[in-house]
Amino acid sequence: MIKCKHCLLPAEAPDADIDSAGMCAFCRNKSNQSSTDEYDEPPFNRTADLEQALTRRKNDGTYDALVCLSGGKDSLYLLHQLKTKYRLNVLAFTTDVNIPDIAWANIQRALKKLDIDHLVYRPSDQFYRKLFRYLLMNQEERGAVYSVSYVYAPLFEGDALAIATEKRIPLVLAGYSPGQPEPERMSYEFSRKLITETDWTPPGLKESGKFTNDELARFWNPRRYPPEIQFPRYLAPLHVWDYNQEEIIRKVHELGLVKKRAHASPIHSNYPINWLLMYSDLKHFGYNPYAPEFSALIRQGKANKLYWRFMMPIVNFIIKNKLLLGRNVTQQMKWLDLEESDLRITEPRGKYDPKLE
Repeated sequence: MIKCKHCLLPAEAPDADIDSAGMCAFCRNKSNQSSTDEYDEPPFNRTADLEQALTRRKNDGTYDALVCLSGGKDSLYLLHQLKTKYRLNVLAFTTDVNIPDIAWANIQRALKKLDIDHLVYRPSDQFYRKLFRYLLMNQEERGAVYSVSYVYAPLFEGDALAIATEKRIPLVLAGYSPGQPEPERMSYEFSRKLITETDWTPPGLKESGKFTNDELARFWNPRRYPPEIQFPRYLAPLHVWDYNQEEIIRKVHELGLVKKRAHASPIHSNYPINWLLMYSDLKHFGYNPYAPEFSALIRQGKANKLYWRFMMPIVNFIIKNKLLLGRNVTQQMKWLDLEESDLRITEPRGKYDPKLE
């Protein structure tokens, strides 16, 4: 596989345009820009805004922030910083869908060490099984990761917003690394319009006729609330703080938030469904769908190039051959009652995107 010699972006990735010198279009553009951060928004001082938000404690015994806790390195690190550095009274929140055993062990270990309250929401397994199965059989043209993630993520983001609204918690904080989710959807903060005015129900699901009104009501819709309700802000602090993937892995291990360093790796704490999504995209496109995300971090100096030069081919091999962690591919297909031929791209681009501004 041909890759950019600077950031490892596969030639098959959209807009890679690798030249004869082995440099992709993103690296060529980066070399002509003064900014080192592809996701900067210069008119707005995010650092000052975040510091102000995190130092505005309520001091009345109620929660200062709700923290989305998945058990991955970034959410663990975020939780630790908020509790120990900022001294916030936080409520950790987890939507219990498809979380692997290692991530659960990380969650339990970190909560015990930090002495933090934890709320777990366990929605209907039947609904998610139906949803994942439908989306994988009707993928939009960007493939499985995009089709599923950009319906799945708004569900648990909406869960967090609903709990924070109900409990009058002013902040929802998520451990998204830079570039997660796509910058046009969120760069540091979900817009007020997106939280306070927009129905997040994907139009494609409505139009399919496969989902009941109760099932569609699982998505965030601020119009269900009375006009006087106060909605929280939804921020991603790691978009602002200095971020280095390897450094965070090292820190969460040294802090005792994970039992083994390997448990902080995104490879080991990955959701089981993600292995199936990667398998489908490798099958259709010939490259790992997360490669562009890691390549962006490499370009920014926020991920270890040598590590991913070594690990990405191994990850792709175990996925394609359904070995080791790649056995999740087989297990998830069995759970969803899918055959290889069911992993189909049938929908136009953007069919399932949540509405944006």
